[in-house]
Amino acid sequence: MRIRFGLRAKLLLLASVLFTIPWFGYQYVWEMEKYLRYGQEQTILGTARALATALHERPNLFNNQASFLPSVEQGKDFYGYELKQAIQLDGLPNDWPNYENRIHLYNQQNSINPLLANINSEHMFTATIAKYGKYLYLFISVVDNKVVFRPTNAQSIVNNDHLEIALVDNSGVFNRYIIANKQSGWLDSYRITHLSGPFPEVANFIQGHWLTTPQGYNIELRIPLTHVGDQIAFAVHDVDSTTEGISSSIGSADPSQKETLGTIVVPSPEIERIVKGMSHTNSRIWVVDQHKRVLASAGDLTKAGGVWQRTRLPDDNTNGNNLSPWQQLEQNWLIPLYYKFLTKPPKAFIDNLYDTQNLTGQHIETALIGDPSSQWRLTKDQQAVVLSAAYPIFINQQVHGAVIVEETTNGIRTLRNKALEKLFSAIIAILLISAVVFLLFASRISNRISKLRNQAENAIDENGRITASITASTANDEIGDLSRSFAQVVNRLSQYNHYLEGMSSRLSHELRTPIAVVRTSLENLSLHDIPQQSQQYIDRAQGGIARLNAILTSMSEATRIEQMLVSCERVNFDFNRVLNGCIQGYQQVYSTINFHYKPSDKALSMNGSPEHIAQLFDKVIANAAEFSIDQKIFITTEYHSKEVVVHISNNGQLLPEQMHERLFDSMVSVRKGSQDTQPHLGLGLYIARLICQFHQGKITATNHHNPQGVTISMSFPRT
Repeated sequence: MRIRFGLRAKLLLLASVLFTIPWFGYQYVWEMEKYLRYGQEQTILGTARALATALHERPNLFNNQASFLPSVEQGKDFYGYELKQAIQLDGLPNDWPNYENRIHLYNQQNSINPLLANINSEHMFTATIAKYGKYLYLFISVVDNKVVFRPTNAQSIVNNDHLEIALVDNSGVFNRYIIANKQSGWLDSYRITHLSGPFPEVANFIQGHWLTTPQGYNIELRIPLTHVGDQIAFAVHDVDSTTEGISSSIGSADPSQKETLGTIVVPSPEIERIVKGMSHTNSRIWVVDQHKRVLASAGDLTKAGGVWQRTRLPDDNTNGNNLSPWQQLEQNWLIPLYYKFLTKPPKAFIDNLYDTQNLTGQHIETALIGDPSSQWRLTKDQQAVVLSAAYPIFINQQVHGAVIVEETTNGIRTLRNKALEKLFSAIIAILLISAVVFLLFASRISNRISKLRNQAENAIDENGRITASITASTANDEIGDLSRSFAQVVNRLSQYNHYLEGMSSRLSHELRTPIAVVRTSLENLSLHDIPQQSQQYIDRAQGGIARLNAILTSMSEATRIEQMLVSCERVNFDFNRVLNGCIQGYQQVYSTINFHYKPSDKALSMNGSPEHIAQLFDKVIANAAEFSIDQKIFITTEYHSKEVVVHISNNGQLLPEQMHERLFDSMVSVRKGSQDTQPHLGLGLYIARLICQFHQGKITATNHHNPQGVTISMSFPRT
C-alpha cells in the first residue's frame, strides 16, 4: 500500500529543513568553546608567568628547602606534606590521611652501621613525615620481637630501644635528640651533644606518644618548625639486652654528623604568602623546586573554574518569582530536556594531585628545562577536564623551580551550556512558530483544493451527468485560476450534455414524420397490383420501417421515464404485494421459464411509485429471461432493518469484468451477434437504474459461479 503524502505532510517535510539550524548553532557554540579554551590557556599561562616573575632571582626562598641539590634520594630526602587537620598524638595511624601510600620502609639494607647489619634480622620500621600549622609530625612504626625499655634508675639513654633524630635548625646549628622511654606513654625526649657526655638535656618541645604493639612499638611525635631547618635524619636502635649494647641500627641516614644528614622540604610559609596573593584568580597554584617537590600551594581545584566561573549571561534571571510563562516553561521542562544531552560540570570530583608531594607531567618537565608549557588532562574519576600551565623560575640564569597553575573547564562548560540553553530555546520557539505558520498555510491550501475537489465531484454524478455547477473562486492565485478553469469546463460540459440529453427526443420527433410518410406510401403502394417479385421489397421496407419505429419508441420511452419520474407523486404501497403480483404475471407471459420464488405474506411498506417498481422488475426479468440458458430464473429477497434487497439470477453468459459498472449506462449492451429481429439499444437496464435512483435505491450486477451466471441485486430503503 502506497503512503499518501498530502500538502500538509509535504510542507511539514520541507519545513524539517529548519531542524538543521540547531546543528549549525551547536557547531557555532562548539567553535566558540574552542576559542574560549584557547583564551583560558593563554590566561593561566599569564598567571603562571606573573607569579614566576615574583619569584625570580630570590634564592633565599629556595635555600631553606634544599632545592639546590642535584638529585634527591628516596627515604633520605623528605617532603613534609601538608595535613588538613591536627594529629592526635596517641601512637595510632588512624588520623593520618592516606597513610599506607605515604610511608617508607626501612630494613637491614638501611643499616647505618655496617658492622651491625644482619640480613636475617627482623628489625625494621616504617616512617612518614607531615606538617600541620607550626609543627612537623613524625610517625614511626617499629617491628621488634623484643622491646627493651630504659630501666627506671638508669642514667644511660642508649642501653635500650631508642629513636635518634638529628636536625639542622634554621640557624644552621646541628642538634641530636634521643627518644628513650621507660614505658609506654608520653615521650621522654633528650638533646645530646656526645653519647658519652654528661646526663643529657631534656627536650620538652618534642612531644608525642610511645605505644607498644604486638609487632613492636609505634612512636608518634611533633617538633616545632622553629627547630627544623632543611636537613634531617633519624634512626631506630634496637637493643635486645641492657648489658649487650645496640644490636641493630637502621635509619634514613647517619644522624651522628651534619654532613651525612638527608634533606627535608616543608612547604614554605614565605612562598605561600606570595602565592596567596594570586589565589583570587579562580585557579589552583603550585610552586615546585627542580626536583618537582611542592614548596607551596594555594587554591581549590573544585572552585578553580577560571575567569568564566562566575560569568552570567545577559538577562540571566535567577529570581523564580519574576519568571515569565516562557521562562517557567524553560526552567520546568526545556532545560531538564536539554540536559538529557548536555552534561553539567560536576560539583565534586576526585583529583589525584590534591595532596601530592611530587607533581608530574610533561608540562612540568618542559618548564624545568626552561620552556613554558601547558597540558590538558582528565581527573582521576574522569569527571572534569583540567588545564595546567607551568612556567619556570630562574635564579642566576638557572631553573630552580616552576609555577604550576591549574583550572578546570567547568566555567567554560557552564558558559557553553547557558549559551546552548538560550540557543535551543530560541530555535524551539522559531520552529514552533514556523510549524504553526506552515501548518496553517498548508491547511488553507489543502482546504481550498479539497473544496474545489468536492465541488467537482458533486458537479458530476456517478453516471457522468452534470448535476451542479462549480462556483468560481475570486482568489488571484494558481488555485483561483484552476477553480475558474474548472467552472468553465463544467459549464461547457453541462451545455453539451443538455444538448445530448434532448437530442433523442428531438431526433425521435423529427424522424416520426418521414417515417409516417414512408409507411403511408408503402401502404398505398401495396393496394395496387404489384408483381410478386417486387412485393418482397415492399415487405422488407415495411419491416425496416417497423423496426425503426420500435427504436424510436424505445428512445422515447427512456425520455418519458425521466420526465415522468420528475413529476411522479409518491405513495405508500406494499412492496411484497407488488412483487408477488409481478411474478404471477411473468409465469404466464414466460410460459417456458421456470421461476423459483417463494412468495411472502409479510406486508412491507415502501414509499414511491408501484407502477414504476413493476416496470423495473419487467426490465430486469426480461433481461434475465433473454440470457438464461436453462430456462430458470431465481428470485430471492433479504429483509434488513433499514432496507430490502431483491436478487434476480439467471444461469448463462458471464458479464465482462469491465462491464460491471457500465452495464446500467444508456446505450450499452453485451449481446454478441444476436439474430433477434427486435432492436436492442441497451436502454432496459438504464431505465431500471433510473427507477432505482428515484426510490433512493441501488442496482448492481455481479457474476456467480457453479453454475455460472449473472445476479442483478436491487436494494430499496424501508419506510
